[in-house]
Amino acid sequence: MNFPADTIWFYAQTDPYAEFSNFAPYGVAMDGVWWPTVEHYFQAQKFHDAPYRERIRRASTPKQAKGLGMSRDLPLRDDWEAVKDALMLGALRVKFATHPGPRALLLGTGARTIVENAPGDFYWGCGADGTGLNRLGELLMQVRDELRT
Repeated sequence: MNFPADTIWFYAQTDPYAEFSNFAPYGVAMDGVWWPTVEHYFQAQKFHDAPYRERIRRASTPKQAKGLGMSRDLPLRDDWEAVKDALMLGALRVKFATHPGPRALLLGTGARTIVENAPGDFYWGCGADGTGLNRLGELLMQVRDELRT
């Protein structure tokens, strides 16, 4: 896929737009509790098992939370594929409503395309060859538009 020359790329915590990453240290209050990062929240939502969700919430790092979320020792919730985008959008809305710095950075991107440059992720990111769906980038642009109105 061809992206405009002024595309905003993010992925690693050292990237200029690292605040857009779900691993960035900007917590969210969701479901009556504080989640250290969007990644913690999102990974926990894959499961109905409350103790396991709490284990993910308490993970030391977002990488640990993701590892726990990738486990298939427990079954994924039956409706996961149907609800994952809405859960991600909700968490992103809270993140950018809660934290002024990332919100200003997102609003400062104007109308530029935002892409998660995740080589191994063809759903949330652009994938190794740019053919991924970039759903995270799409949702970030949606949140940006919502914040403007």
